[in-house]
Amino acid sequence: MDASSKNPTRSDARHNRERILDVARTAVSENNEVSLTAIAKQAGVGIGTLYRHFPNRESLVLALYRQELEKLIDLVPELLASSPPLEALRRWFEEIARYGRVKFGFAEVIHAATSGGVNDEYYQPFVAAIAQLLEVGAADGVLKAGLDPEDVLLQLSVLWRIDPTAEGEARAARILDLIVDGLRSSAASR
Repeated sequence: MDASSKNPTRSDARHNRERILDVARTAVSENNEVSLTAIAKQAGVGIGTLYRHFPNRESLVLALYRQELEKLIDLVPELLASSPPLEALRRWFEEIARYGRVKFGFAEVIHAATSGGVNDEYYQPFVAAIAQLLEVGAADGVLKAGLDPEDVLLQLSVLWRIDPTAEGEARAARILDLIVDGLRSSAASR
């Protein structure tokens, strides 16, 4: 078999994997107890294809977790390039709240799989993304100087514990207001 005949299979496999993840992201955010069979059916793949990519529920949840964190980390430079620092920070926090709705109900699985964050390959890049937002905001004068990005991460972690209902979304928005207000410099708060 030549290399060109192998590429379609790999391309199809990547396409199937991405389709499964896209469907799972939506399905899990609507119902964290959705079955893998239902996800496979909605993705238009057989259950065997799903299990080939994700041998169990935990592996699917962790793949969603990793994909979402990569998107969040990669979003920071884009937001900083297109928005004033405070707006970039707020928009990024809103994306974290959106992610929290996906993560709700799976926090324990993710926490266990990453040893409570100790073995999480995304921890340092995520903290660095927060640091970048804080540094740009402080340099612009809209955020307090010297904020600890890990302290901010701890504040944001409450978003992953809010039930993803309409009432929960309203609560998340109020909590984001409190967090952002607490990070503002005294000059920006006036």
